[in-house]
Amino acid sequence: MADVVIEDQKDASRYALSVDGELVSVLDYRVLGEQISFPHTFTKPQHRGHGWAEKLVDFAIDDVEQNSARRVVPMCWYVAQWFDAHPERAGLLAR
Repeated sequence: MADVVIEDQKDASRYALSVDGELVSVLDYRVLGEQISFPHTFTKPQHRGHGWAEKLVDFAIDDVEQNSARRVVPMCWYVAQWFDAHPERAGLLAR
């Protein structure tokens, strides 16, 4: 079983997912007062199709909800599609 580590790399303003020590996927963010925007999600091409980006976005959205009062601005198409697939989380979106 793969060793998966997901962390908020605050100094780089990104969430990062590593598998067996290799950086596989990143989710960039920008904090704008009471909002957090997610402008870019990237998974290395050789690791696409394994659900890593979804795991990363799940983690990031859970982290925002549990550890802040911020609202999410899903600038990245992937994060926007994630919210489309999880309408029960729409309350976290900035209006």
